[in-house]
Amino acid sequence: MVGFGAKPRGTLQLETLMNQVMSSYKTGNEELDRWIGEMAELCRPAGVHVCDGSDREYGELAAQLVREGKATALNEAMRPHSLWFHSDAEDVARVEECTFICSRREEDAGPTNHWVEPGEMKRKLGGLFSGCMEGRTMYVVPYCMGPLGSPFSIVGVEITDSAYVVLNMKWMTRMGKEALKQLGNGAFSAGMHSVGAPLKQGQKDVRWPCHVKERCIVHFPEERSVWSYGSGYGGNALLGKKCLALRLASVMGKEEGWLAEHMLILGLTSPEGEKKYIAAAFPSACGKTNLAMLTPTLPGWKVECVGDDIAWIRVGDDGRLWAVNPEAGYFGVAPGTSMKTNPNAMRTIAKNTIFTNVALTGEGDVWWEGMDGSPPEKMISWLGKVWKPSDGPAAHPNSRFTVSAKQNPIYDPMANDPKGVPLSAIIFGGRRNGVVPLVYESFSWQHGVFLGASVSSESTAAAKGEVGKLRHDPFAMLPFCGYHMGDYFAHWLEMGKKTSADKLPKIYYVNWFQKDAEGKFLWPGFGENSRVLKWIFERTSDKAPAKKTAIGSIPTSLDLSGLEILTEKLTALFSIDREAWLKECDEIKNYFKVFSSRMPSELLRELDELIRRLH
Repeated sequence: MVGFGAKPRGTLQLETLMNQVMSSYKTGNEELDRWIGEMAELCRPAGVHVCDGSDREYGELAAQLVREGKATALNEAMRPHSLWFHSDAEDVARVEECTFICSRREEDAGPTNHWVEPGEMKRKLGGLFSGCMEGRTMYVVPYCMGPLGSPFSIVGVEITDSAYVVLNMKWMTRMGKEALKQLGNGAFSAGMHSVGAPLKQGQKDVRWPCHVKERCIVHFPEERSVWSYGSGYGGNALLGKKCLALRLASVMGKEEGWLAEHMLILGLTSPEGEKKYIAAAFPSACGKTNLAMLTPTLPGWKVECVGDDIAWIRVGDDGRLWAVNPEAGYFGVAPGTSMKTNPNAMRTIAKNTIFTNVALTGEGDVWWEGMDGSPPEKMISWLGKVWKPSDGPAAHPNSRFTVSAKQNPIYDPMANDPKGVPLSAIIFGGRRNGVVPLVYESFSWQHGVFLGASVSSESTAAAKGEVGKLRHDPFAMLPFCGYHMGDYFAHWLEMGKKTSADKLPKIYYVNWFQKDAEGKFLWPGFGENSRVLKWIFERTSDKAPAKKTAIGSIPTSLDLSGLEILTEKLTALFSIDREAWLKECDEIKNYFKVFSSRMPSELLRELDELIRRLH
C-alpha cells in the first residue's frame, strides 16, 4: 500500500505525488506512471494502491470490507470463501440513458448512442472527478482482456476508489502483475472510475457509496478511454467488461478488421467425438449463461464452455473465423439459476464467489427466486431488511454472481488458447412470445447478417427501465456498439467477404420463449436445447434435413427421443404466420430508417426479398 498520510486535501502537487508513488512502486510503463500521478492529483485520494492481483491482496481487501460492514462473509461450511453484498436500491443495473459515446464527430456515434461533444464532456468530468476520492484509497488495477500472450488481447488499467470493483476485477480479468508484464512499455486503455461520494475529514464511509444523480459512463473511442462516475454496479463500474471489451473494442475491431460481440462461445462434441464451436448472441438475461453451460439431455453429447458473454472474432490464417473470450470469469444473473436450469453454474458458484443483491439466509448462505427448494424462513432481502413474502422478491431480478471461469466443471480446455477456437456456427436470438419459430437457418452470410440486424426482444431487468417491453436489439449489441450501427452492419458484411463461403460459419436464429394461449412456454428449454444444437451441428456438415420457407430453412425432423411433447405444440413451434411476419417486416423497415443513408443496401434488399417470399 502506498499511502500519503494525513496531508491536507488538495495540497499534493504532481511532482511531490509522483515522487512518493515512484519511491515505493514502479509499474515499468512510463506513460502509466505519469497518468497515475495526474489522476491522483485530480482525485486527491488518501492513498494509492497498485494492485498485484494476488490471492493475498484479494483476501486482505475482502477482510477489510467485512470489518467495515460493507460485505458479509458467507458460511464457510456452506459457501467457502464467498461474500454477500447488497447495493443502493437505485444502483442495480446498467443505465443506458447515462451512457455516452463521445466520438469526435456526432455522426460516428450514430442514432442509437447518446453523444456529447468531447471537450464539453471532459470539462464536466473534470469537475466531477476533482477531489472525488477524498478520504478513500485510489486502486490502480492493471488487467488483460483475453488470454495472456494472445494477439487478441488488450491491456487496460482501471483506476477506482471501490474495493468492491477490485475484487470483481480479480475474477473477471487477468489482473495484476501478469497484465503489467504483458503491457511492458506499450499503450493501454485507460479507465477512470469513482463511486462519486467523497468523504470529508472524519466522515465514515457508507455501505454502498454511489452518487446516482450525477452518474455517467463515458467512452472516448479515439482515445481508447472510459470515465465512469457515480455507480458501483458491475456493468457501469467493471470497465474491462462492457466498456472496453465491447464499446471500445467494437470500434477497434472496425478499424482493424475484427469483431467484438455480445456472444457466448461453447464447444459441442458429438457421441462420435467430433467437436465444433458455436457462438451465440442474445440480449442480456435471455439465457446466454444457461446455453453456454448446458447439460445436454441427449445421450453422448457434451457441451464445454469457452465464455458466456463476450467474443472477439478474427479471420485466422486458415481463412476461418476464430473466436476468443476476453473475460476470465462470469458476471451472471442469479434469479432462475438452479440445479434444474443450470447445474454447472450452481457447481461453479459453490465457493470463491461474490454475490450481489441476492438474499442472505439465516444460516449464512444465499438464495434467490428460482433456486432449488422453498424460500428459507429467515432471510435478509437484497435491500438489507428482514424479508417477508409480502415484500416482493427477496433477490433483485438482476442480482448477480461473480466467479472465476476456471471453477466451471465444463470449462473448455481451449478457453485460454491464445489463437482462440474456430467457429462453425453463429446463433442469434431473443425473448419473443410468438412469431419467431424455435430455430431456422439463414440462406447465406448476407441473409444471416440481416437476421442479426433484425433481432428484437422483450427487455429484461439487466438494464434500468420497463421490463417486458419489445424493443429492437440488433445483434444483441444495441447498448454496446461504440459507433454507428449502420456502419456496424456494413462491417459484418465486409467480414463475410474476407473468406470463402465454404469456410464461413452458418448463421441461425432461435427462440426458446414462445408461449401458448395460456401463457405457458411451448418448448421446455434448458438441457432440451441440446436437440436444437444437435440439428445445427449436423447442418454445418449438411447432414441434417431442412426445408426452405419464406424466412429461412427449418428442420424437417428434430431429435425428440425421450421427450414427450404434444404434436400441436411442435407444430406451433415451427409455424410461420404470414400476416404476423408481414407486420414484423413493417416494423423492421421502420427501424432500419433510423440508420438513414448508412443502412447497407444489401440488408434493405434482404428485407424486400423476405416480403416478396411472404407474399
